[in-house]
Amino acid sequence: MRKGKIPIERIDNMASRQVTFTKRRKGLFKKAKELSVLCDVEVGVIVFSTSDRLYEFASSSMKSILERYNGTKEKTQVLNPTLEAKLWKMEAENLRGQLEELRTNHRQLTGEDVSELSMEQIEHLEDQLEISSKTLRARKVREETNDQKASGSSRNTHDLNNTYDFFSPIELQLSQPETAEEVNSPKRE
Repeated sequence: MRKGKIPIERIDNMASRQVTFTKRRKGLFKKAKELSVLCDVEVGVIVFSTSDRLYEFASSSMKSILERYNGTKEKTQVLNPTLEAKLWKMEAENLRGQLEELRTNHRQLTGEDVSELSMEQIEHLEDQLEISSKTLRARKVREETNDQKASGSSRNTHDLNNTYDFFSPIELQLSQPETAEEVNSPKRE
């Protein structure tokens, strides 16, 4: 008999299902015993058949394993509110950090706090602004086109699309803030 992969789905034939159950249950218990011996751990496996017959394997005593399980479960439930509070506190700190980062990003996009940026960061900021303005232009054209279609306007959509040049570069010029002396001194020509 060859070994091959079988699809993991319910076996319809009752006799085949019982044979498979017996073989796999024995294999499961064998693996549990190996895990117990190799890793020096306590292992407990409980299986109920379709006829409600109980099969179990325990590396020590099933009663001691279940008592240990129930005791551990109760301890974790008692500690759970404390752990949950710590997790919420960490989440709040993470969100505060994200909020501050977003505020800094917003100030930079509006032209504030740019004096401390490097040239590379300023170029990246410029790219972000160009992408945003192109997106806004495209949205505006779509909205106007939809408004025209809804109102049945006679203006040609082709003319509307030619109104905006999506690929024209946006000229931005960032400069250092002027000092009071530069503002008050007369310009040399």
